[in-house]
Amino acid sequence: MDSNCKKCRTVGEKLFLKGDKCFSPSCPLLKKKEKRRKGQKTTSFKKQIIEKRKIKIYYGLSERQLRRFYEIALKKKESTPEVLAQLLESRLDSIIFRLGFATSKKMARQLVSHGHFLLNGRRCDIPSRILKPNDIISIRQKSLKLKIFKDLKENIEKITPPSYLELDKENLTAKLIKLPEVKELNLPFDFRIIIEAYA
Repeated sequence: MDSNCKKCRTVGEKLFLKGDKCFSPSCPLLKKKEKRRKGQKTTSFKKQIIEKRKIKIYYGLSERQLRRFYEIALKKKESTPEVLAQLLESRLDSIIFRLGFATSKKMARQLVSHGHFLLNGRRCDIPSRILKPNDIISIRQKSLKLKIFKDLKENIEKITPPSYLELDKENLTAKLIKLPEVKELNLPFDFRIIIEAYA
């Protein structure tokens, strides 16, 4: 079994790490459901461990990175769980994935790390870079010639980006028009539990 599929099996839930395969009948999580042990109770501590594991796998974070995002969110006046979610969804790799420029978050991180994207006209190779409203994302002209982007225009025709993103499908550019609205993304974890784990 693929290592990404094993990660989903570990937490007992789809984390959509394999792009289109996660939506197909060949998804191992659908093929082989875990048997629940009778009488097994899930404690609040265990829930916290599971939620932290899920979010770290989903966003490709280390424990240190997740705690740093938590500490940033804690300093804001707004709801801490909401701010944490917005920070993670405002990362450049998350935006690239939401735009359909990559089929998975892992692929988005790799493409950004290899320097294929421009942020406000400048090359950016930091996947964890937090974007702000009015930031503009585009693909380097040299990169557009690569095989990985060959069918991108055709593929993103099927994409409807979330409301906080403005996508120019013809010119393959995008703009963050406001802070992410996490509720519309139907994310597979509870940010409140993450906050409880660090409180």
